[in-house]
Amino acid sequence: MNLKRRKVLTYLITMVLSFLFIIPSVDAQNVNPEVLVRVKETLTVNGKVFKDLNSNGKLDDYENWELPIEKRVADLVSQMTLEEKAGLMIIPEFHEIEGSMMEQPNNMIDQHARYFVYRKTSSADVIANTNNILQERTEGTRLGIPAVLISNPRNHFTMIADITDLKKVEDYYVPAKDGPGHFSIWPDSLGLAATRDLDLVREFAQIARKEWTSSGLRKMYGYNADVATQPLWPRILETFGESPKLVSDINYSLIKGFQGEELDKNSVSLTTKHFPGGGSRYLGKDPHFEEGNFNIYPTTGSLQKYHLPPFKAAIEAGTTSILPYYAYPSNKSANQGLPPYNEKQQFEEVGFIFNKAFLTDILREKLGFIGYVNSDMGAIIDMAWGAKQLSKEERIAKALEAGANIFSGQNDTQPLINAVEQGLVSEEKINRSVAYLLTEMMDLGLFENPYVEPKRALQVVNNPESKEKADLAHRKSIVLLRNDQNLLPLNDKKIKDLKLYVESFPAGVQNANTIAFKETIQKYDPGITLTDHLEEATHALVWITPKQDLLSKQPLISIGSNTHIYNKNRMIKIQKTVPTITAINFSSPWLIQEIEPNAAAVIGTFGVKTEALIDVIRGKFNPTGKLPLTIPANQEAVANDKMDVPGFDEAPSYAYQAKSGDKYRYGFGLSYNTEHKEAKSGGIGEFLSRIFKN
Repeated sequence: MNLKRRKVLTYLITMVLSFLFIIPSVDAQNVNPEVLVRVKETLTVNGKVFKDLNSNGKLDDYENWELPIEKRVADLVSQMTLEEKAGLMIIPEFHEIEGSMMEQPNNMIDQHARYFVYRKTSSADVIANTNNILQERTEGTRLGIPAVLISNPRNHFTMIADITDLKKVEDYYVPAKDGPGHFSIWPDSLGLAATRDLDLVREFAQIARKEWTSSGLRKMYGYNADVATQPLWPRILETFGESPKLVSDINYSLIKGFQGEELDKNSVSLTTKHFPGGGSRYLGKDPHFEEGNFNIYPTTGSLQKYHLPPFKAAIEAGTTSILPYYAYPSNKSANQGLPPYNEKQQFEEVGFIFNKAFLTDILREKLGFIGYVNSDMGAIIDMAWGAKQLSKEERIAKALEAGANIFSGQNDTQPLINAVEQGLVSEEKINRSVAYLLTEMMDLGLFENPYVEPKRALQVVNNPESKEKADLAHRKSIVLLRNDQNLLPLNDKKIKDLKLYVESFPAGVQNANTIAFKETIQKYDPGITLTDHLEEATHALVWITPKQDLLSKQPLISIGSNTHIYNKNRMIKIQKTVPTITAINFSSPWLIQEIEPNAAAVIGTFGVKTEALIDVIRGKFNPTGKLPLTIPANQEAVANDKMDVPGFDEAPSYAYQAKSGDKYRYGFGLSYNTEHKEAKSGGIGEFLSRIFKN
């Protein structure tokens, strides 16, 4: 053996010995978790501290953090009553009743509920206090099983509110709060996709994970693995766009960032949604409502090619749970004249939470998912599409038989208890679901210490480095779409003789949006001279922020059509009076053929801060963002849309052609210092062949 090979072998032996003897000693320091009680007593065994959660004066297996989690879970399941198991399998909303914050949660805790959906945009210390009060209450119950606070994504301006009692669109999308005491604000989902920066996406997840865990939020309903294939769907702003590969890559990065390589005391457990992909909608109609209660697959192979890959990526990343959509798979596209998915294979036309072919055959057997299935909010009660004729007990039994494990929006355990007592479902199947949930809780370290420090939560969310990273993401998400005669950037030389007229669309009540927009510009960049009079201006900046109405029976994405909110004629007048920088917030792929041609420069935004937009306009940040979706050419293109196919795979005439001649396809984006090169739109062949090779 020569000297070089001997050195290599010696090095490898040293590394193996280090692993065998040094690593365990480091692990030993971490084996003893912090055990914290506020209600029950502790037990000290061999110098180690454990909780006496059932108050029997001895160390039970489920209280013993030295044992494998499988053994702990089995012991706890054996001690639980059917009522306690049923309580663990429902997820009510956490509603704070005036005068008594814990009145509603206490009522549900008495039914043995432990998972709660929390939607308030409270400061981090308030959330932490809420968690601690909830944990004290649950610790004091018979078995001391801790609680889990769940939230939708809350690090973006667009936060999802209560969807079970919708009266107007504002009930669904509410603005998250920005500022001291609140979580860092990043671009919306489409904005993260526009950055094309997976390292930054994972860094976002790691930062957000610390904010969530410090506040006591340990489980998320997110992120979406839906591929945006129907431009009329109002929930596109919650997606990462139309590319299956990009949606897959981002979800993979987010799951690794929030959960880590495996769940532990520092993790936020993710629930990926909406299986098998919510983006395939008929005319954009959403399955929250009966007229949109089905998924369509008129294009042969679209389910496998476009909609399932992001869920496969999420499974590979280790997502804890998956949430099916309300819809059912339609064989005949609801008799709308579209071809069936497959003439030889017909789906059972029941909602995905009841659909064994999807939850067992596809999700578990084909895609290899080993986590648990979480129903969407109210999917068993109000939106039980295809199963409305069944009793509540029969619906629950059918969902459990299909592969479901826990039910969101359920406030009553009795139907589940009845289903077992009536022989509709075995208690063994209940035990399997309960085991999933207890395993998650133990992996997260909640049985040892579910409490958090409110002051520390404030310190974590007020970290200036987090804000700096978020600000970078805002800037990287902005897409420059057109820049006639190099109008932008408005550098210091150009700005000297410039008078800028600014207006927001919509302007808001008593011009509140426009006033706030101007005030932010003046404060952030005093070098810009603003004027309130269009006739005095040399240039103009307008920022258009349309909104889709989730409740609309006839969804519209034409900015010009939304005349009750957006004054199209006013926009065009400004554009024709002075060279106008037109920024459009693309929360949907808006039809822009009426306002794009008159602009001097066009910018795409995705839920960003004003300061980020100004930095791009002033040239303090060179735009690098790319469109995460294709902008349709016109209403005819939308009408001819295949609905289950991304814009980049639609007909060539589908994409909007700008005044410059550029096509606004997926991947388009200009910079100040480079020639435009359109990003490859498909690019998923190798990825798809890899994950579907079996």
